[in-house]
Amino acid sequence: MNIESIIGITSGIIGIVGGVYGGYYWLEKKFQKPPMSTLFDQLTNKKVSDTERREILNKLNSYPLINNRIMGSYIQNFALEKRGREAVLFDICDSNDMEPTDDLCKELIGAFMPSLQKRYQEKRQVIKEETTSEHIVPISINETKEKAVQLSTEQTVYLSALLKTKYPDTCEKLIQILDKHHVKYGFLEGTKDIWCRDYMPIQTKSGKFIQFKYEPSYLKNDNEWDESRSDVEEVCKLNNIDAEPSDINLDGGNVLLCDDRAIISDRVFSENKDWNREKLVSELSRLLECEIIIIPAENDDMTGHADGMVRFINRNTILGNKLADEYKYWRDGMQKVLEQYGLKYIDVPFFLPKDPKHPLSAIGVYVNYLEVNNLIILPVFGRDEDEQVISIIKSVFPDRKIETIDYNDVAKEGGLLNCTTWVITK
Repeated sequence: MNIESIIGITSGIIGIVGGVYGGYYWLEKKFQKPPMSTLFDQLTNKKVSDTERREILNKLNSYPLINNRIMGSYIQNFALEKRGREAVLFDICDSNDMEPTDDLCKELIGAFMPSLQKRYQEKRQVIKEETTSEHIVPISINETKEKAVQLSTEQTVYLSALLKTKYPDTCEKLIQILDKHHVKYGFLEGTKDIWCRDYMPIQTKSGKFIQFKYEPSYLKNDNEWDESRSDVEEVCKLNNIDAEPSDINLDGGNVLLCDDRAIISDRVFSENKDWNREKLVSELSRLLECEIIIIPAENDDMTGHADGMVRFINRNTILGNKLADEYKYWRDGMQKVLEQYGLKYIDVPFFLPKDPKHPLSAIGVYVNYLEVNNLIILPVFGRDEDEQVISIIKSVFPDRKIETIDYNDVAKEGGLLNCTTWVITK
């Protein structure tokens, strides 16, 4: 056999091996399963048809974490309707008796969901009690309401002690409204500014307090502002508050809680640059015991706080600054969030004052109201928009008592009622 033959045979073998390897690589890539989170995103995408969603559920069913526990009848009848991601996940688990473990929640929606797990366990406990009871007696609607009242707890409003010294007249007007509706209140000692919502701990659904780091970037550019930053550890100590510390830098004004959901603006990412975004959201979900919904912050807003843009009405509905009057980038960003989480948005008028003497003025931001127990205290500004906003608030909160207040002297400094109050449940 001559050299040319040997070279030819060797080249042929190499070509065959390369072809086999390439084919194997192509097949492996073709049949490689996508991440569960990718499939779940497709499942909850509003643009996907229900027929396609059923195919996606079949694919998810084959993954080891689910292991074919989603029933065929459930898949065949699945319809997204107006549900968001967390609602779909709970329905899948609840309808198929599949516990929403940390691993499952993490793989599907990228975050731990202790609140969802709690709902699941509570429902299983109710079912267990009903099936083991010798005599099952139906509970009437009235009985259910009575039980809910017995389980409900009262909220207390706290204010910085500085509010009554810096703004005595406004503070007195606020206290008179609280007294009128028998709302308990108190004053926090050791604070250095009136914006107590931002530096006080956040209370979770289970009742525990989480104390986030309070080092906002907007206070670091001015020595006077930095000196006004309250020492959170000292404030908690002086007021006998026991809180779990976290090294996440986050203002309380940028956290809106409702049931098992929280809204936080994406300013949290720039305030925590050392954190991986996915890990940061996951840790916030764990600490706050709820699903985290990230909304865009407004570029020209110094604080980027969520409470100056939107508020919860219930877990599936929010109200906020009129979308049509907002910047396009913010409007487009919010539309994506609304679609992703199945949220309904109710417009509230707002306006931006032109006051050179008070460039940080919050006058015109109606959504920064105080909500406590069955009472809402709404700021008004002596404008035509006042009556329109009052009408909207009354229509979306038909079971609440609505009071209004002139809070302008405080608002000129950059905040309103939610900013200057810390509400906790006892």
